[in-house]
Amino acid sequence: MRKIYLALIRQRDHIVFFLAVLISFSLILTNDSRDIAILRGKANDIFSFIYKPVSWLRSMAVVEEAAAVLREKNIQLKLQIESMLNLASENEQLKNLLNYKRESHLTLMPAKVINKGITSNMNTITIDVGTDQGVKRNAPVLTPNGVIGKSIAVGRYSSIIQVISDVNFRLSVQVMPSGARGILSWVYGDLCEIREVQKNSEINIGDRVLTSGFSDIFPKNLPVGEVTGIRDERGSYQKIVSVRFAENLGSLINIFVITEQNDAVE
Repeated sequence: MRKIYLALIRQRDHIVFFLAVLISFSLILTNDSRDIAILRGKANDIFSFIYKPVSWLRSMAVVEEAAAVLREKNIQLKLQIESMLNLASENEQLKNLLNYKRESHLTLMPAKVINKGITSNMNTITIDVGTDQGVKRNAPVLTPNGVIGKSIAVGRYSSIIQVISDVNFRLSVQVMPSGARGILSWVYGDLCEIREVQKNSEINIGDRVLTSGFSDIFPKNLPVGEVTGIRDERGSYQKIVSVRFAENLGSLINIFVITEQNDAVE
């Protein structure tokens, strides 16, 4: 107690000044005279001017927070829309697959792509069916749009498929309606070429390209693609036919494996 008393004695000048200022402000705030009102107004203007940047910063923080919430909701909505579009596309694809299976004369096993390109020296995909589902080595793989490739390694529950866009893949095809035949191989992207086509063959851009049936693997008349160009092979009696694949090989999800060839596709 004595220490507190001594401290008050030592700081009495400061305490008296603080009390005087406090009393002065109390008198000013409780006084309703015209001069005091003017003083209050000026003081309020000063404090308002000083507080404006603080208020602006606070409002900017609120706006930024609201913008962040809106950006998050926008991303969520975009993802939901993309998911719905993907589901609609996959649903349409599954309908096409079902209709194709009903109309086909081949025994088809539906499969789903579960991986892509696990081998370094070959363009491949992996599907979720194998020997337990009747898949054998060198089984043709296709979609309703066209040939995809063939199985090259088959396990009990999965298979590796060599895709038609692999540089080593060869396929005997015919161009309709002329019936001109040749060997198809991949060039780049979704384009390939048919070689060993007789130069006098009547081929036009837009003609359909189908499997020829001259193969122990692929039955006749499976769709492959469409003619996009024709040029003569220099120094030869043959021509080269450019073809675009009928199927988008980069977005494969659902496919078919031919497990039994009952009759050629008409």
